Amino acid sequence: MELNFNHPLAVKIRKETTRALSDFNLIGPGEKVMVAVSGGKDSTVLALLLREIQKMAPFDFTFEALMLDQKQPGFQPAVYLDFMAAQGVPVTVIQQDTYSLVMEKVPEGNTYCSLCSRLRRGILYNHAHTHGFTRIALGHHRDDLLETLMMNLFFGGRLSAMPPKLLSNDGRNVLIRPLVYASEKDIIAISQEWMLPVLPCGLCGSQDGLQRDKMRDLLDSVEATNPGIRHSMLAALGNVEESQLLDKHLWNFETLESSSGIKIAP
Repeated sequence: MELNFNHPLAVKIRKETTRALSDFNLIGPGEKVMVAVSGGKDSTVLALLLREIQKMAPFDFTFEALMLDQKQPGFQPAVYLDFMAAQGVPVTVIQQDTYSLVMEKVPEGNTYCSLCSRLRRGILYNHAHTHGFTRIALGHHRDDLLETLMMNLFFGGRLSAMPPKLLSNDGRNVLIRPLVYASEKDIIAISQEWMLPVLPCGLCGSQDGLQRDKMRDLLDSVEATNPGIRHSMLAALGNVEESQLLDKHLWNFETLESSSGIKIAP
């Protein structure tokens, strides 16, 4: 099946992706990018669009798609792998049985996501470092950022989200999120238009009451009466006023100066 990259939604998401690449200096000349694909809609759309962007980019960069087989029950990626190869994006699969460890360590009734994702990150980070990748591209989109912001605000007691570009804690990898301007609604629509053979998560997909689901429902209910609320929230992440918060590490309330040394008259 030949995908229509001239579909209005595909063009829109591609433009949003290239804008993010430019705004946050995500990929430069000569970069070797590892796209972490899970088989889900987000990372799949990212990998397919990066192939198109690569063709039009004013400089050369390379990218490879990598999938981690965590030995979850029912994980059958053959159809997906064939589809991606037919689109010119072959996927390398590495195998690590993290499923058994997660099931052993997490008490019944608790959510698996935290430990599962932590183990997955460690494996991907090690692979990227040992194989000389300069960037790890993740499929997080606008709604992921906003839901994370709300989760941290409501449950974590801090104002933070997902940055578009981040140095990993061990200092070995640079993570990028080229879809930060793209909405989940658009990604769902284009994945359906392209009939992507996405793979469900067999570990946590059946768990109810996840905090992220609650945040998504809350955003949906607010946006139902306030269209554009997600757009406004995303803009707020790039429009921080240090003097209007309570963080003494960012703002000196004695001298009325920020950590950058900019002074605001009282």
